[in-house]
Amino acid sequence: MPALFFWYPSTKNLTAFLFLVITHRDTISCLALPNFDDFGAGQVLFMRIVTFDIETYGEFGSGAKAFDNMELTICCIHDSATDSYSSYLKEDLPKLWKILENTDALVGFNSDHFDIPILNKYYPGDLTKIRSIDLLKEISDVLGRRVRLDAVAEGTLGKKKSGHGLQAMQWWKEGNIEALRKYCLKDVEVTKGIFDHALKNGSLIFKELGIKKEVKLDTSKWLAAPSEAPSLTKTLGF
Repeated sequence: MPALFFWYPSTKNLTAFLFLVITHRDTISCLALPNFDDFGAGQVLFMRIVTFDIETYGEFGSGAKAFDNMELTICCIHDSATDSYSSYLKEDLPKLWKILENTDALVGFNSDHFDIPILNKYYPGDLTKIRSIDLLKEISDVLGRRVRLDAVAEGTLGKKKSGHGLQAMQWWKEGNIEALRKYCLKDVEVTKGIFDHALKNGSLIFKELGIKKEVKLDTSKWLAAPSEAPSLTKTLGF
């Protein structure tokens, strides 16, 4: 079942944000996050969150032309509205646009710098109008440096990625779409796990040179309701 996000007043002057996840076993986990005083008593908000990752083929350029030679091969997502995973090749992108245009937030890893700019090459509007939660950016803002997804996955979730980008390019070159799809979906699963952990604990753990280190994150603004609705170009007449 989908994840539901409720605003609920715990006291007269304090609004707690309750994150309820109803799993296929009908269990419920609840997380209270403070500092959401902008919402009135009893206000309920459903948020649709898409966690995503893309794979590409080609070489990086430089400066404004960094992605000119990069071709999208596949985009995989988890959609909180259906609690399901799906994948989209380039010919499937119109189906993806329908989902993204009805999404409240995009969650990725290095997505502001890489995934969203490349997807924007194919999208007729501007995907930067959608709220973005770039987990690498959140970590880098605290640490002052970048950390690999593999390091965060191993430290936080106790698991590693199933491969690397060069393998994904080789699978595309060989026409092995199923291996590419499986790899990309696994990255989405890992990214979602990291995001969920950060929301619940306010921190992430990364492992480098055999040493685990914790990074504290301020997640209080991640799912706060916007002051105004974003202006997003609709491409398919919804």
